[in-house]
Amino acid sequence: MVEIKRSDLDSQDALAAPGSAEASPDDSKYRLIYSKSKVYVNPTAYARDNIPGFVALVKKEAAQPIYLLAWIPESLLNEKGPTEWDKFARVEEHSVTEDEDEDAVLIDLPIQRPESYAFSVPLTSIYSLIVSPPSLSSWYGSIAINLISGSTLPTLHFHDDESRSFTLPAKSPVESRPMSYPPPPSESAPKGSTWGGENLLTKLRSYCHILRSCLQSNLYLIDPSRDDIETHSTPLFSDDAVDDILAQSSYANSHSPIPAHRRPRPLSTTNNPYSERSSILHKSLSPVSTSSASASPARLALLQSFSQITRHAAHAAQHILSHPLAKPIIPHLPDPVRSLVNANGDLEWGSWVEKGGVGEFESARVYLARWARIVAEEGERARLREAQALPAGTSDLAEEDSSLGIFELLQSTTNLPRPKSSRDPQHPVTKDTWSSWFDSEGVPKIRKEEMRREVFRRGVVSDIRKDVWPFVLGVHSWEDNAAQRTRDWETKREQYRALKDEWWGVPEVFERQDIIEERHRIDVDCRRTDRTQPLFAQTTPSTEDTENEKGMHMRYSTISPQLGDIGAQAPTNEHIERLASVLLTYNFYEKELGYVQGMSDLCAPVYVVMGGDEEMTFWCFVEIMERMKHNFLRDQSGMKKQLSTLQQLISVMDPELYRHLEKTDGLNLFFCFRWILITFKREFPFDDVLRLWEVLWTDYYSTQFVLFVALAVLESHRDVILRYLVEFDEILKYCNELSMSIELDSTLAQAEVLFLSFSQLVADIDRKAAETSSSAKNIRRRRTDSVSAAPPVEIKRTIISEELRELLKAGQ
Repeated sequence: MVEIKRSDLDSQDALAAPGSAEASPDDSKYRLIYSKSKVYVNPTAYARDNIPGFVALVKKEAAQPIYLLAWIPESLLNEKGPTEWDKFARVEEHSVTEDEDEDAVLIDLPIQRPESYAFSVPLTSIYSLIVSPPSLSSWYGSIAINLISGSTLPTLHFHDDESRSFTLPAKSPVESRPMSYPPPPSESAPKGSTWGGENLLTKLRSYCHILRSCLQSNLYLIDPSRDDIETHSTPLFSDDAVDDILAQSSYANSHSPIPAHRRPRPLSTTNNPYSERSSILHKSLSPVSTSSASASPARLALLQSFSQITRHAAHAAQHILSHPLAKPIIPHLPDPVRSLVNANGDLEWGSWVEKGGVGEFESARVYLARWARIVAEEGERARLREAQALPAGTSDLAEEDSSLGIFELLQSTTNLPRPKSSRDPQHPVTKDTWSSWFDSEGVPKIRKEEMRREVFRRGVVSDIRKDVWPFVLGVHSWEDNAAQRTRDWETKREQYRALKDEWWGVPEVFERQDIIEERHRIDVDCRRTDRTQPLFAQTTPSTEDTENEKGMHMRYSTISPQLGDIGAQAPTNEHIERLASVLLTYNFYEKELGYVQGMSDLCAPVYVVMGGDEEMTFWCFVEIMERMKHNFLRDQSGMKKQLSTLQQLISVMDPELYRHLEKTDGLNLFFCFRWILITFKREFPFDDVLRLWEVLWTDYYSTQFVLFVALAVLESHRDVILRYLVEFDEILKYCNELSMSIELDSTLAQAEVLFLSFSQLVADIDRKAAETSSSAKNIRRRRTDSVSAAPPVEIKRTIISEELRELLKAGQ
């Protein structure tokens, strides 16, 4: 028996045996029962930074044995000396069992250091494994380990062509064979294993229950709960299951009146080019066996036939109900049927779909997609509840609070590392923290970049938003002291009053036809914006100042000039009129743009945060519009450019989703239009909108970070979109129904990871391009007299446009 005394691993002992009062000498011993060399962790995109090590399975000797999965870099073993190294090599060469007490190998787990990436976790704290076998796009197989707490350990890459368990010579001489990958296992290697990851899974099955998910072929659950077993062991029928049944029946060969191109085709083994995951945001999965890639016309023919029936029935009902004799019975009809009535004689198909009736059937895939999303979200909530119920101390790694869940990021083709989110919304900037950033004279003690970083990472508490937002938006200069800021603010206050005096109480101005039209648009929008907020929920109108000429015209200058419209609208109050005053004043400040519908959605939250302060609301709104003015241009050129940039971003980050949108005519990204136009104002609850905006306004990573938020939302639902939604209208309806159901913190964390992934990808592409151009210059070419040299083969590379490179520009 080989034994080495432990030095100082009390913390690990407490982890491995939680609840033990005292540690006996035997408690410091770990028994090595499995080892495999040349398992790498790749911290960067460069191969020179790869860290080799041993993956090991160890047993904590105690009354209740605890099994741990560990990865130990070779550098830490070298510090222990050759004796410790020999232990791992010996166990790797000769597999041991627990019954071999005489040959037991006892080790000390090395003291962990953050820069070493080493880890050791109990099997009971592992939730799942993401297993990616070797493939043409990924030379080395890999395993990602997800903990119950929600964190993910460094991905392990198995370099089997370097591992001793695969490269050791056979005991008996055999005929030499050419080297191939994966290398053939030696006689000392476990039989039946094809690569190191499968070898590790085989060993783990002896100490825990491993369930392969039916929902995701490369997902393996460790000791799954009952709910997980029910969820992941229930097979899901593929989208073309109905086609397969029809193709196997006599229907396919029958003399049907349906045209041949719409009949179900026989089963085919042709691979669907869209079935394999090619996204750089998702690890490559094993190819899913497709029984029929071209049998979908049968299903579409069936659905279209029903669609025609329901459409004709709807049109007939519409014509009947539109007749004058039918008017007396219309009020007594159900809403879906009543919605067919249209004075113009045209069918309002959108209203019918929205309220039910025929639309319920035509949108069957949308409802199926929604159901799949609800099931997935419920499973994630159950997993988080289980993680919260887990007793503390089940992992020796630092606890990483993250709401990302299991989010597979980055592809295995470019060997990019997986970024991590830096967000910490559970600890927002408080009033004390904010005060500590200024000295007694109001001069900031930290740089502006640090302030922006902390607001981006943590957000701020609601009590200090009124103080923080003017700095984040640039209304107040960060470099000035308190006295300078006070003087500058007084200048801005006077400037606002001068702008307001151009129309407030001036009949010849507010009675102009163009101003009347602006007042009407502003009033209509303000009366229906954020009426659930206390400031706007009041219905008592403000009192007029009859002694002041301007006061007499105040309400008249802000409310709708068309008095006939007032009775049909929601009642106004003092704050709604002040909000309208701010927007009308902005119309005089920005004469070229004026007021455009949607601006009230951006101004109202600022007015609420500022507590009804008109001047501060106005100047904050001015800064917001400086960032978003291009969204409201009359020719929509700004929105078109942003949607085009988002389209390019999707093509680079998720080619599979891009191809699917291309097939469904969804590359116009109209379902993202509202998201970007008013910065997700109507997609999140009011409080979440405030938290989102203050993050975006920091411009910490990019001045167009909102595009990464939009990409994060799409990526969160990509599987549902790819699987269920095959028409543009279905994607549009599904995305619109996401309103008020998106989780903000996980979306922002995901958006940050996406940005970091994109920046790494651009850097990697630029590096490879530089290396290629450099090597091309150094190549010596010989002159050929008789035969001309063949043209060089051009390698297709991803091209990053200037629009995409602008996404990497942060704020000043």
